[in-house]
Amino acid sequence: MSETELNRVAVLSDVHGVLPALEAVLAEPEVAAADRVVLTGDITAGPQPGEVLDVLRGLGERVVWIGGNADRELVEYRRGGRDEIPDPIGPYAAARLSDEQVDFLAALPVTRTLRVRGHGDVLFCHATPRDDEEVVLVDSRLDRWADVLAGVPDTVRTVVCGHTHMPYVRLAHGRLIVNPGSVGMPYGRSGAHWCLLGPGVDLRVTSYDIRAAIARLSRECASQDITEWADYYLHARATDAEALGAFGPRDGRAGDGAAAHG
Repeated sequence: MSETELNRVAVLSDVHGVLPALEAVLAEPEVAAADRVVLTGDITAGPQPGEVLDVLRGLGERVVWIGGNADRELVEYRRGGRDEIPDPIGPYAAARLSDEQVDFLAALPVTRTLRVRGHGDVLFCHATPRDDEEVVLVDSRLDRWADVLAGVPDTVRTVVCGHTHMPYVRLAHGRLIVNPGSVGMPYGRSGAHWCLLGPGVDLRVTSYDIRAAIARLSRECASQDITEWADYYLHARATDAEALGAFGPRDGRAGDGAAAHG
C-alpha cells in the first residue's frame, strides 16, 4: 500500500484496446492533473492493444496498473494455455502484442491499495477483490456483497472495480463501491467513461467523435469485421438493461441470461 496520501486519482477501466477513446480521456485536464492514473484492467483486448500499451507506458510512474481477465486471457492464449478466447477480437489482439508486451501483461498485479484523500485506504481491482472475472452489479444482493468483500481488510472503506462496463456508486455493508464504467466498450451510454476519486467520487463521461474513431479503427485495424465491432461497441448499442439482464445470472441470482463480455 502507498503510504503517501494522493489528492486526486483518475480511474480508467476496460479500455479494451480502443485508442481513440483512451486519447480523448487522457486529454481531459483533470486526468492530466491527477496524481495517479489507475487502470483497473482489461486494457488491451481490442483493436489496438499494442498502441494502447505504448501510450499508457509513456506516462511513466503516474500509471498504476492492474490486470483484468481479458488481459490474462490474451497472455494465456499467446503462451498456449488456452485454445480460444470468449471475445471474438481476442485472438487478433493477442497476435498483435509483442513478446515483451505479453510478459508485461503477465506481471500485472490483480489488486492495488492506495491512500486517497477523503477515502483513506482504497482497494482497486478488476472484477472483485478476490477474482478477475466474478460479477457484482449495482443491484447485487447484500449477502452477495458480504461474500465478495469478506477478505477485504477492515481498513479499506472504498473498493473500486470495473469489468461490467457500467458506471455506478453504491454502499454495501458500509463500504463505498465504485465502478467507473468502460473507456472503450461502454454499455448503456456512448462516450468514454471514467471517474475522479478524491475527496469525493465524480463519475465522468468524455464525448469524442465516434464516427471518426470508427473510420480510424477501420483503417488501422486488420481484424475481421472491425467496422461492425467498432460501430456496436463505440455507439454502446448494448443497453444497460440488456447488459444487466445478461450479467445478472452470473452474480448468483436466479434466472437465465445471454453471455456478456467483460
